[in-house]
Amino acid sequence: MYWYSYYHKWTPQENYYYAYKYTGFRPSPKGRSEGTYTKYVSLDDKLDGIHWYQSYSKFGMGRASRDAQTDIRRGHITRDEGVALVEKYDEEIPKRDLEFFLKYINIDETNFWKIIDNYREISNVWKKINKKWIMTHLPKKNSNY
Repeated sequence: MYWYSYYHKWTPQENYYYAYKYTGFRPSPKGRSEGTYTKYVSLDDKLDGIHWYQSYSKFGMGRASRDAQTDIRRGHITRDEGVALVEKYDEEIPKRDLEFFLKYINIDETNFWKIIDNYREISNVWKKINKKWIMTHLPKKNSNY
C-alpha cells in the first residue's frame, strides 16, 4: 500500500486544494460534513459523523474541534476563528446518516439518546441544568491558551 502522506506533507486543507486542481476531486454536493465546517472530509464514511458526535458527547470535543485545532496549528485560521467554528458546529447532530447508523446497529433513536446521555452523566465534561446538557468548560476567545 502507498499513502499520499508518504510523498506529500499531510495538510488537509492544502491537500484539498491540490486534489481539486490536479485530480478533479470536488467537495460534497451535499455541502459541508455535519459536525464540522469543511466540505472535503469523511465523504465516503456514513459512520464518521456519529463517531465524532459520540466523541463530542463523551469528551466535549467533536470533529469541528479536531479540524479547528489542526487549522490553527497550520496557520490557516486564527484561534478566535477556531473557537467560533467549534461553538457553531461541534454540537451538531449528524442527522444525514443517523437513520443508517441506527439500522446498522439495530437500535431505535430513543435508546441511542439514552446511551449518549449515559456517557454525559458519567463524565466531568457535562452538567445537566434545566433538562439541558451544558459543558462545564468552554473554550474562550481572546485567550492566551
